[in-house]
Amino acid sequence: MSSGVLDEAIKKAAIAWVSVGDGPAYALWCMPVENSLAVISGPGEQFAPDLAQAERATMRLRGDHGGQIVAADAVVTRLLPGSPEWDEIAPQLATKRLNASGTADDLVARWVENGCALVKLTPAAESAVGTAELPAESAAAPPRETPARIETRRPFRLHRVRKR
Repeated sequence: MSSGVLDEAIKKAAIAWVSVGDGPAYALWCMPVENSLAVISGPGEQFAPDLAQAERATMRLRGDHGGQIVAADAVVTRLLPGSPEWDEIAPQLATKRLNASGTADDLVARWVENGCALVKLTPAAESAVGTAELPAESAAAPPRETPARIETRRPFRLHRVRKR
């Protein structure tokens, strides 16, 4: 597969499906940084288990039509607060964060205070699999168990409610 497709998918990425090891893939919002993706996770941010401690991960990117066009193994590099890369990338990522309260500087300070992990996913171009090599069947998985899926009893009603 040509690395041009991978580079173009990274440039246009706003969301990536990232999995660590044999774990499930999580949809994570991200920001393109050169030929890599920057992802923030942790308390108060998106849930990405084991990503901060991982050395490698698998990322799947979508195309303009919304379907997956490329999958690649990526090297995971955790950026530490105070490092030159953190100081460059974290404020840019904070401005891209939707629905954040406060300024970008406040958000970056909150990430440091809460111990959030800023990671950079750099794909290995030789591991990239393009559309032609991707499996034809769906990669959809059944929903994972969560308290939000547990059916609760209907609320008590003192008076009869008429259906319309």
